[in-house]
Amino acid sequence: MRALGNALDPIVQIGKAGVTESVIFSLNEALTARELVKARVLKNCLEEEKDVAQELIAATGSNLVQIIGRNIILYRSSEDKLIELPK
Repeated sequence: MRALGNALDPIVQIGKAGVTESVIFSLNEALTARELVKARVLKNCLEEEKDVAQELIAATGSNLVQIIGRNIILYRSSEDKLIELPK
């Protein structure tokens, strides 16, 4: 998962307002479409990356894959199973 996530571009950005309803909506849509999503915490965000990640996980029902610097990689399985996990 980490290797797949590192190659992604961030598609959700968390700015000064922090985790808002629009951020959660966008992340939910992205997770439904892709299963694996990278989000970026911008420098003007007042919250720590770990706190933002916990809020996003709680709001979307996703799993944390990795936090690298200001990037958060999240995974949520869908019915279509776009990503096959090794057994």
